[in-house]
Amino acid sequence: MQIREFGSSGVKASVVGFGVWTVSMPWWGIKDREFGKSLLQKAFDRGLTLFDTADTYGNGEGEIILAETLGQHRDKITISTKFGYDWMNTPAEARKGQQELPQNFSPSFVRAALEGSLKRLETDHIDLYQAHNAKMTTIEQDDLFALMEQFKQEGKVRAYGVALGPAIGWEAEGVKALKTRKMDCMMIIYNLLEQHPGRSFIAGAKASGCSLMARVPHSSGMLEGQYNKDTKFDANDHRSHRKRVWLEQGLQKIEQLKFLTEGKNRSLAQVALLYILAHPELTATLANIYNEAQLEEFAAAGDMAPLTVDEVTKIDALFDSNYGLPVDLSTDKVPVAG
Repeated sequence: MQIREFGSSGVKASVVGFGVWTVSMPWWGIKDREFGKSLLQKAFDRGLTLFDTADTYGNGEGEIILAETLGQHRDKITISTKFGYDWMNTPAEARKGQQELPQNFSPSFVRAALEGSLKRLETDHIDLYQAHNAKMTTIEQDDLFALMEQFKQEGKVRAYGVALGPAIGWEAEGVKALKTRKMDCMMIIYNLLEQHPGRSFIAGAKASGCSLMARVPHSSGMLEGQYNKDTKFDANDHRSHRKRVWLEQGLQKIEQLKFLTEGKNRSLAQVALLYILAHPELTATLANIYNEAQLEEFAAAGDMAPLTVDEVTKIDALFDSNYGLPVDLSTDKVPVAG
């Protein structure tokens, strides 16, 4: 498994990470807690060292389950968690329909959030601490970033940054954060099918020295190669909120990517990860893992030879032409907790 560093922070992690939201929230169908713990353990055994969670995932469950499962390996894993949602003071019914919770980035609230995460994670430090779905007002908040530096000096945080949410606002926010803030990492959505505004973020990261981390590398499962025109999603699955045209256009675009897999002994899902990792500015990618077969498939990508320059160039050219299709990857309701 390849290892990369977040900026110049000294924090290193496996290039393929585990998004803990799949085992701490119901949106991916994992309801068996012990099975979730077994996936985390097997991911560690397979060489994954990056585990990304948030205090709001399952109302703290994402941090608790990680500590319970891999706490004994604390010095061998990289923990990334997020803060900013006031979930403890928000009634449970407010989360129905995957609605966004109230945010609070005041220094006193963030200090309390950090102490809460440290307690649930059963650790004395967090490797990567990120402002969760930060809006422009958060990016412009000087006292927040001063506090992050203070956390570093206290040894409670080793690296920090922001995680951007596309349903909330992210292009202008990401550009400004890269230009004006001294961050170690910025989390974005970036994949074969969804490259805007990721390309501008990559350019900004290259200029600033900030690392990027890509979530949704398989475009909400589209690039796993398991969908067809008859695919249906359960009502509690967040993908059920996407417009049908998302599935139809995605399947047509995937047809044009067969040159990446035919005769290459690699799957579309692996190619999706390799494409992201072809960019040195992207330190890691967070795969949504919800079964053992996926875990092995995704982990294997971290051991594979990189895509060639010609392959990457051809992918980018396809995107530039919109794969011959209009772009509509929108949703009726976008989950904001990721």
